[in-house]
Amino acid sequence: MQPAQRTLPGVLRAAASTYADREAVVDGDTRLTYAQLHEQVRRAAGALIALGVGSGDRVCIWAPNSWRWEVLALAVTYAGGTLTPVNTRYTGHEAADVIARTRAKVVAVADGFLGRTQYDELVSAANAEGHTLPVVIRLPHGEMEPASDTVDDGSLVVAWEDLDRLAADVASTQVEHRAGQVRPDDVADILFTSGTTGRSKGACSAHRQVVSVAEAWADCGEVTSDDRYLVVNPFFHSFGYKAGLVVALLTGATVVPQAVFDVSETFRVIDQERITVLPGAPAIYQAMLESAERDKHDLSSLRLAVTGAATVPVALVERMQSEMGFDSVLTAYGLTEAVVATMCRPGDTDSRVANTCGRAAAGLEVRIGKPGSNTPLPVGEEGEVLLRGDNVMLGYLDDPEATAEAVDPDGWLHTGDVGRLDEDGYLEITDRLKDVYIVGGFNVYPAEVEQVLARLDGVVESAVVGVPDERLGEVGHAFVVRRSGSVLDEDTVLSYARERLANFKVPRGVTFIDDLPRNPSGKVLKRELRSSR
Repeated sequence: MQPAQRTLPGVLRAAASTYADREAVVDGDTRLTYAQLHEQVRRAAGALIALGVGSGDRVCIWAPNSWRWEVLALAVTYAGGTLTPVNTRYTGHEAADVIARTRAKVVAVADGFLGRTQYDELVSAANAEGHTLPVVIRLPHGEMEPASDTVDDGSLVVAWEDLDRLAADVASTQVEHRAGQVRPDDVADILFTSGTTGRSKGACSAHRQVVSVAEAWADCGEVTSDDRYLVVNPFFHSFGYKAGLVVALLTGATVVPQAVFDVSETFRVIDQERITVLPGAPAIYQAMLESAERDKHDLSSLRLAVTGAATVPVALVERMQSEMGFDSVLTAYGLTEAVVATMCRPGDTDSRVANTCGRAAAGLEVRIGKPGSNTPLPVGEEGEVLLRGDNVMLGYLDDPEATAEAVDPDGWLHTGDVGRLDEDGYLEITDRLKDVYIVGGFNVYPAEVEQVLARLDGVVESAVVGVPDERLGEVGHAFVVRRSGSVLDEDTVLSYARERLANFKVPRGVTFIDDLPRNPSGKVLKRELRSSR
């Protein structure tokens, strides 16, 4: 690939030229070829320029998977800006925090997802925090067609349908000049990942890194322009965005976005659109295998499944192949800071796919080191998983201290995960140094939940741990020490958490205890808490 194509604008231009008449995205009644997608992106990029987005400016998108998300995300980088996706499960306060910290020039918001009023939540949260919102683009969702307006602080609110009018004021040559000025080392996106200190961190990636990790994923999965890719993984996550949208751009595959996983709808789309590629968390496949709807649809088009982020039973891999017809089931390991670290390859045994995360990918080195150092350990010995290479993040946004803590002077990213390598370089994750647990594919850092619970009247202290869950892999459980005389109950604790945290972060249960178990140095013994469940 030419250097000019190692940027997202370059990749889009190449796709529009190579795959002009092939379907790029299918979303309900909307069907766009690659040529049409390119034109939509240029129009939206012109509108962003008209709204004041300059080179390097951040644009947040707080919306579910849709063709408009793809168009706007690509338009941000086409205009020379930096994409900042916002988790759709975030509360208004969490979204407002990301918008403020990135100093976003524009934020796109879709109302109505999961029955919420995201725009009102955002305005309320911004007012409560004393923040002035940037320009807001209101995206349609479902039957809602929002109009342009202003909010009390004078911020401009623009409807999706107004983008054509705005774009008309910007010459196409100016739009193309912006796209051509983007360089491989420029920051393409900032993806936020929860932090062990209780506050999210923005991992910054360059265009060349986004392209490289998507190339590696596409290569391992043998994705081609004949593939039709159902993207259930959210676009705000690297799994849906980089291993989804960007993989399709590179290969000419067709993206079929799904806003939220629904078994019946997923089966219908697979059948109707002849889906070949369907990645996701193990919980998705388990739900599909157990559904009575499965036998009502033709699933014979399915070719590739890629999963991970949780333990994958060998029996699940076998059933996915025998009962759902997947030719290839692969597992992978990565994190926001290094999106594709390891991945299985077609032809790997079911046992290897289920019990390992594959071998090094995307040009990364994988090492098992002694915790707290990068001293390598022998094959088969457990230690911290370390990663090094060109595709490790550039760093955390405005946080050199956290960056230095994560990436050592020798360039090794300390993942906080514990694992071992076999003689063939295949990685097995066995534990976590950090307290993070994974709910349906989403990382949850207990420190963040514990900080929220600490503000609830009646809570002396709390400890949150991940416990096994048949459907989601793990869910949170809170152990709470109540203040003397408090009548705090489980419903109150969970309701308080729901108001302030994204739903996947909210614990599913609460146990009240007199004291948290601790070791001699005062550290809470979370393993002891887990075993008490």
